[in-house]
Amino acid sequence: MEYANLSLEELKRLRDETENRQAELNRLLEERRQAGKDNVIQQIRDIIEGNGYSYDDITPFIAPKKRRGRGPAKKHSTTTRQYTHYVDPENAKHIYVRGVLPRWMKQKMQEQGYDPRSKADREVFKANSLKAVLV
Repeated sequence: MEYANLSLEELKRLRDETENRQAELNRLLEERRQAGKDNVIQQIRDIIEGNGYSYDDITPFIAPKKRRGRGPAKKHSTTTRQYTHYVDPENAKHIYVRGVLPRWMKQKMQEQGYDPRSKADREVFKANSLKAVLV
């Protein structure tokens, strides 16, 4: 169809007809989808009952469990451990808890002749040179 030669009124009428057709097609599509769902649901019920079960016996295993309340699930803290804090007696701002060794601790270990890469040396250094504090 040649739209360029149509008048403004004809274009508006054609647009309105198209919108009406689209609305009707959307309604029919939704009806078919619902009919299809109903058909699938009936097939599932027939399978369940054909195997000697009731629909209510099986559906809890199929449907996801619903959470109570609103909003996202709350994350529970998985760490209840309390780690020892090691404090430098010469500078209370220097605190080591766990993980990567801080620069100040590596420097102090090397100054005292310990190897920061050696676990045994780290343990001896913490025991002899730092103050252990449980928080």
